[in-house]
Amino acid sequence: MFEIGNYVVCPGHGVGQITSIDAQEVAGTNLTMYVVKIISNGMTVMVPSTKKDGIRNLVTQTEIDDVYELLSNHDVKVDNSTWNRRHRDYLAKVKTGSLVEIADVLRSLFLLKTSKKLSFGEKKMMEQCKELIIKEIAISTGGVESDIDGKIESYFN
Repeated sequence: MFEIGNYVVCPGHGVGQITSIDAQEVAGTNLTMYVVKIISNGMTVMVPSTKKDGIRNLVTQTEIDDVYELLSNHDVKVDNSTWNRRHRDYLAKVKTGSLVEIADVLRSLFLLKTSKKLSFGEKKMMEQCKELIIKEIAISTGGVESDIDGKIESYFN
């Protein structure tokens, strides 16, 4: 159970802070809802407390190490399917909310960028993934976003 003030991750939206816990009636059922304010854009999201994949805790140091290890490993096959199929696959990974899955998408797009021009949607997806990773690691560790951004960039320069 989360408490007011906790930082959590809403898959697909990013890091947010629980601003309140409300009881609401939805379709005749009383539900406890977490009200989460997303840090990156100020959007407010309501998540039922019973929803298992609705929100999660911030990443641990072990998961952060896994993300950096994944980003540093460039010995992977680049997906050369059509851009819309790649986009659909990438979107599914981002929606899981797993920082490792998001890092996998970011790595794939960075590596793909070296061999071909990315579509507008792929560029946008790459920036979104990078922003999700940077925000969560910064809040989880108390780090500086620009330093984390520089570290991620260093893996691909």
